[in-house]
Amino acid sequence: MISLKSILSKKGYVRIKLKKTNTNHFEVKAKINGVKGRFILDTGASNSCVGLDMISHFKLEAKESKIKAAGAGAIDMETQQSTQNTLEIDSWKYHNLNLVLFDLSHVNIALKNHGAKTVEGIIGADILEKGKAIIDYKKKRLYLKKLVYKF
Repeated sequence: MISLKSILSKKGYVRIKLKKTNTNHFEVKAKINGVKGRFILDTGASNSCVGLDMISHFKLEAKESKIKAAGAGAIDMETQQSTQNTLEIDSWKYHNLNLVLFDLSHVNIALKNHGAKTVEGIIGADILEKGKAIIDYKKKRLYLKKLVYKF
């Protein structure tokens, strides 16, 4: 029987390890602008996000935003935005990442309360859609199709 890994590899997908946290979230390690971080993979988050306290850490240029964020029990949170960033997850790369920046302290408090490690951000549906994501829940793997850039 042909494995999912070999089928997707032939179609240009990158296989990425996921770690299941104590809160039953999948965690993924990634780099934004060349800087490592830990992120929750959240299929229900429309946009990828980074905590406001991580702006300098990830070398982001923050701009004002009129968008209000909601999620994980919080609503109407003030946000900022950052555009034209680079995201690397394993060998998968995206060169035009837009991020929503907001206070993730409520997320990290909840993670800590359940004995999980804190995160710097969230990988959302925008990236999953861009990478034509396939999640293998049983083997804890994320597959993202490599992007082709024309420079």
